[in-house]
Parts: sequence; structure tokens; C-alpha cells
Amino acid sequence: MYESDAGLLAPGRAGSPAETATGDSAFLRAMLDAEAALTRAQSGCGLAPAQAGRAVTSAAADAGRFDVRDLALRARADGDPVVPLAMDLAAAVEPDVRPYVHRGATSQDILDTAAMLVAVRTLAPLLDDLARTADAVARLAAAHRNTPMAGRTLTQHAVPTTFGLKAAGWRALILDARDRLSAVRESLPVQLGGAAGTLAAFEAYAPTEDIDGIDPGLPLIQAFASELGLAEPLLPWHTLRTPVADLAGALAFTAGALGKLAADVLSLSRTEIGEVTEGQGDGSASVTHRADPVQATLIAAAARRAPGLAATLYGSLVAEDERPAGAWHAEWEPLRELLRLVGGAAHRAAGLTGTLRVVPYAMRENLQLTDGLIVSERLAAVFAERIGRERAGEVLVNAADRARAETTDLADVLADVLDEEPELAGLDLGELTDPARYTGCAGSLTDRALDRG
Repeated sequence: MYESDAGLLAPGRAGSPAETATGDSAFLRAMLDAEAALTRAQSGCGLAPAQAGRAVTSAAADAGRFDVRDLALRARADGDPVVPLAMDLAAAVEPDVRPYVHRGATSQDILDTAAMLVAVRTLAPLLDDLARTADAVARLAAAHRNTPMAGRTLTQHAVPTTFGLKAAGWRALILDARDRLSAVRESLPVQLGGAAGTLAAFEAYAPTEDIDGIDPGLPLIQAFASELGLAEPLLPWHTLRTPVADLAGALAFTAGALGKLAADVLSLSRTEIGEVTEGQGDGSASVTHRADPVQATLIAAAARRAPGLAATLYGSLVAEDERPAGAWHAEWEPLRELLRLVGGAAHRAAGLTGTLRVVPYAMRENLQLTDGLIVSERLAAVFAERIGRERAGEVLVNAADRARAETTDLADVLADVLDEEPELAGLDLGELTDPARYTGCAGSLTDRALDRG
């Protein structure tokens, strides 16, 4: 028994706008839109009667008359679904209109154009979700501009930072992704080249008296693009896969940008860290002490898969001849899955960041885990001004060793050291060992990042 993909194993994209925008019905709709637009464009360019464009558009408007599963099975004969679809569309119009259905085009013209339409339609809600995420993260960054926390490098405490700066960094990546996806979306083109990318069939079908030294295919590309709201390509791109590669790159970058946010949330929400928690859930956890970071987990899963899908699409750049065998066909499923993954991740990220709970008291407690050693960089700089760099290093190493051995705070040990080092007299150890007072330019950097629109 045939069952459609309901997303049972894909909770990351289940219920997201991207899932709907990339389903079989969406691709069918896009192929029908491409076929109808091509006939209308030919009508507008004098290559087909005006009634042909109207008739094909009317027939294509009712997607319900076309059986997706039947098209999929019949696609096995010719290797793509456009051939049986064109046959069914031709059968749905009057006999005098049938010659103008799909006339002059090759299957790749329609399927490539449909893929670009699906991408454009999927990227619209995806970009909206990125905007929601960026806004939510901006609010977090502003609210926690001066909230100190441990900066971690190679999994260990390094020096203090602020949660505001961390959130500002998330936003910077999200805006980078937004800018890349927006630029790609505006550049996605129609495909029209005919059998070998020369547009020869459109010239062959053109009335001889109307050619008058003008190649009819060139204005047709422009009209086709205008009908669909896509960009006009410089050349047919059957084997020049820049549009797909650019889309793949922007989507993979977006997955990585969201994945960075998710990775930080996963790390900071560990039980023993507890500096953030996801703010939503259905209470289905089996134990009350857990607040599983489900949204971050799903985003991280998408980020892990996206590079491999993008790699497949980049691999299809190596396409032989004027139309390839296999390279083009290898793109269809990875492209759809990449759109779904990233669209789903963006949707989850909007929900995650809008309800993320920050726990400043946990951040303060964790800053004390090294008993003051987290500010040793600052102490080294201050001490070096008075007793020289080498001696300052010796003093701090000895003090740190003693603090660890005695399981006491570094400031307590340094109080004794200052009595033994006259040059260090008068220093305010309370101020020097306060992590909240050693966050550098974190506040100003956060402000600068939030100035970006």
C-alpha cells in the first residue's frame, strides 16, 4: 500500500512551512506553473495563439486532476516526471491547443524552473523565521548586555564574557545567513534552453516572416522569467549549475549558523551548567528534574546533515555535455531535503529563541568554579606593571597552586602575597578578582553588533 511521507522520522521539519512548500504537491504545482507560464510567454511573443496560453493556464490551474503517484510511476520510463505530466496536461486541453503544450522545451527546462519556484516559495517563510529568530536573539543580547558568564575555550573556562555578547554573536550569524539567502533568492532563474541549450526549437516554430533577423528565443526567456517572477539567466544552465550550487551553499551556511546557536544551547543547558533552558515543552519527560532541549537537538541534527546534502549538489557541478546523465537527476532529492531541513531548523529556532530562559545566577555561580583563577589574565597584566612579567608569573603560579591545594579562593591567597610584595601594596583585590569587572569590551561589542539591521 502506498503511503505519502508524513514526516514520521523527520520531527525537525514536520509541521513547518518548509514541509508544505516542498512536498510532492508543491513540486507538481510548480511544474504546472512553469508549463502554463511557458505557453503564456510564447503567446505573448507571438509564438503561439493567445487562446493557447489561456487554455493551458486554465488546465494547469486544477492540480487535483493530476495523480502524483501515477506520475511518479510513469516517470520511470523516461527518468523524470515532466514527460508524463506534459502528456496529461496536453490531454486536458482541446486538440487545437495540444501542440502548444510544452512546445520547444525539454524536461529539464520545466523541472529546473519548478525547482527554482519551489525554492523561492520555501525561502519566503524561512526568511521570516530567520527574522523572528534574529529579533528574539537581539532582545536577549540587549537584556543581558552586562550579564557575566564564563567564556569557554576548548571546553574549559578561559576568561569572563557576557551572555549579551554570546547572543549578539548568534544574531550576527543569523543575519549573515539571511543576507546570503536573500541574495540567492533574488537571483534564482528560470531555465529555458531546449534540447541542447540553443533555443533552436523556438526559432523553428516561429513564423518565418516574424523572425526578421531577431532570435525569438531571447525575448521568450525574458517573458518566461517575467511570467514567473524569477530571474532571467544569461545562458541556459542545464550543465552550468551555479544557481543550484549557490542555493546549496547558502542553505548549508544557514544550517551551520543555526547549528552554532543550537550547540551553545545544548552545552549551556546541561544539568551541571544550567545557564539556559528551553522555555517550552509538553511535560512528557519521564522525570521531573529534566528539561530536555528538544528544539536545539532538532536544529543540531539538521546542521549535521546539511553539509552532506550540499556536497552532493556541489558534486553535480561536474556535468558532462549539454545535458547530463545522472548529475542533474542526483540533485532533486538532496535539494528538496536541504530546503526541508533548513526550513524546519529555522522554524524551530524561532520557537527556541522566543522562549529561551536565561539563568544569570547559574552563570554567576559557575564563574566561581575556578576559585578566582578565571581572572588570572587580568592579574598577570596588573602585577607585571609593578613587579615585571616574569616575577608576576611566578607569583600567580604559586598562588594558584596554593589555592588549589588549600581549596580556597585565589583572592584569599593573594591577600597574603600582597603583604610579601611591597610593590603590589594598595591593589584592590576585590575589584581585580571580580569576574564581572573583567569582561573587556563585551558591552560595546554587543552594542555594535545590535546596530546592524
